[in-house]
Amino acid sequence: MSLKQAFESGKFVITTEVGPLKGTDTTELAEVAEILRGRVDAANATDQQSSVMRLGSMVTCYLLQQHGLESVIQMTCRDRNRIALQSDLLSAWVMGIKNVLALTGDVPELGDHPQAKSVYDLDSVQLLGVISKLNEGTDMVGNELKGKPDFFAGAVVNPGADTEASFELQIIKMEKKIKAGAKFFQTQAVYEPEKFYKFMKRVEQFHVPVMAGIIPLKSVGMARFMNKNVAGVFVPDSLIQQMAAATDKTQTGLQITADLIKQLKDVCQGVHIMAIGWEKKVPQILDIAGL
Repeated sequence: MSLKQAFESGKFVITTEVGPLKGTDTTELAEVAEILRGRVDAANATDQQSSVMRLGSMVTCYLLQQHGLESVIQMTCRDRNRIALQSDLLSAWVMGIKNVLALTGDVPELGDHPQAKSVYDLDSVQLLGVISKLNEGTDMVGNELKGKPDFFAGAVVNPGADTEASFELQIIKMEKKIKAGAKFFQTQAVYEPEKFYKFMKRVEQFHVPVMAGIIPLKSVGMARFMNKNVAGVFVPDSLIQQMAAATDKTQTGLQITADLIKQLKDVCQGVHIMAIGWEKKVPQILDIAGL
């Protein structure tokens, strides 16, 4: 079943992320794919996540699919101009990749090549418009394609904006992305269910599937780092205290993650688990959550 069919069937959709490694050894990628196959509906391959140079998202998606795992290519606007973005999209389709997540991308200064020049020829809303045009059979300036893709395109949204103005800005951006062609959304990490409930009530008018973003907590330090550095993400003190008091922090982190999924699953259409090195633990998280 494709990701699109999974949403259309009304099932609770589960996706995760696979971060390509820095190098050409794909052994671990194959191991992760085998573990995830049959447990998730699709896996995103991140695109130079956090502006760190790694193996590419496109070839990672191709390899995941060789192991029987539906893939979602993440495509950021940071590193490519409009010609390269369109060419890579066509190439991805020819390689059998049918799902794409449009992202603007983190600035290079955050990564391991801070001297790199940003491109940002397009932003994520414009990229979604480009994908829609390719699906219709033309490039973004109207030239006809000889053979066209039919991408299932998604986008991201942050439900945890900390002011009313920034919250409304997220709603406005979400609506623009839907008009440009977004068919599903994956959110930034959610640790505050009540805030997520408010967000879902606000966006139910759009009738577009929303997947709650989940990042497993691994340590107190990780929680405090996100509170300080990741906009729109707040790990409550109660969860930090729970992690601090835990003897087995790994098991506690998995339990917290599963509990969050249980609290969120009745108000959204799926979860997107950003495991960040814990990809092999995703089935365990799902087991604890009863999925």
